[in-house]
Amino acid sequence: MPLSELLGPAMFAGALVLLSLGYPVAFSLGVVAVLFAIIGISLGIFDPVFLTAMPQRIFGIMNNFTLLAIPYFIFMGAMLEKSGIAENLLETMGQLFGRLRGGLAIAVVFVGALLAATTGVVAATVVTMGLISLPTMLRYGYNKELSAGVIAASGTLGQIIPPSIVLVVLADQLGISVGDLFLGSVIPGLMMAGAFVLHVGVMAMIRPDLMPPLPPELLRVRGKALLIKVIQVMVPPLVLILLVLGSIFFGIATPTEAGALGALGALGLALVNQQLTLQGLRQVCDDTLRTTSMVMFILLGSTAFSLVFRGLSGDRFIYDVLTNLPGGEVGFLIVSMGTIFILGLKLPSLWCPYLPPLPSSCLASAVWCGMASLLGPICKPPF
Repeated sequence: MPLSELLGPAMFAGALVLLSLGYPVAFSLGVVAVLFAIIGISLGIFDPVFLTAMPQRIFGIMNNFTLLAIPYFIFMGAMLEKSGIAENLLETMGQLFGRLRGGLAIAVVFVGALLAATTGVVAATVVTMGLISLPTMLRYGYNKELSAGVIAASGTLGQIIPPSIVLVVLADQLGISVGDLFLGSVIPGLMMAGAFVLHVGVMAMIRPDLMPPLPPELLRVRGKALLIKVIQVMVPPLVLILLVLGSIFFGIATPTEAGALGALGALGLALVNQQLTLQGLRQVCDDTLRTTSMVMFILLGSTAFSLVFRGLSGDRFIYDVLTNLPGGEVGFLIVSMGTIFILGLKLPSLWCPYLPPLPSSCLASAVWCGMASLLGPICKPPF
């Protein structure tokens, strides 16, 4: 194979190597793009005229009205993290499901799905759930591997249940409607949450020692009082979900406008919960700026990568590989999903399924959760 045809695959492999070593996605893609552009120009393989399109592409990203929804949804998630809504939900759902064996884990999955539908940000959900629910689960005798797996899996529901920042970026890159992508991801997201609940229920029957029921003294609230408390806790996030997703699904507002409504609704919830302070607002704005900047840098890095990759005819190489896979469309789907699944795992820790760092993809988290609870008592860390 001539050298001109090797640079494209080598560029793709170089990006995977940097990502597997833990370098940030944006900088990994950008560095690989710059490095291979220099190599290609020095060898006379890459035409420098491709780089003249870079400023126009960057301007197109910054001028994209759809991407304006990203800071709104991030602000909404960060503000809800400060409003105490997750803590109230976990406490109430724990009392509701606590009489069941594994009820606290089911409550974590339920609250994770509800937070995913209100925040759209994975980091906010995982951090909140970890800080609040993990100590509680461990205190009442839950297996630590199972607890970590349930929290990580339910936290990643924010990637697929709308409004998701990942879906906004994906819709922009694919050139499709954000509302259609949100609508199409509702059922798969609920199916994913249902699979987590089913897993917890099955494990509760197979290994009841991993998740004991809560002590009776913690379940004093029952009957009508518990029903009223559930309604009081559930209504605010459900109203916010209806405000954001309902306005998109029914064509009342664009995703950007719905994001603005959601940010305003999050401010209202923080005010009602008496959690709206100047210091908290400053911290929320800082978190929003940091996360939005990270997303935009990823878009810039991926743009540079795709531009140089196309200049090196890497897109043609990928096309030829994927179109010549055995099995046709089914083979393409298997390879694509398998690649995503592998990239969602942290390869250095595959020797033991529950060791951190945990997987980042939804599907990998689901399997990780099951493997951790099944093999946790067998596989022990060496330290």
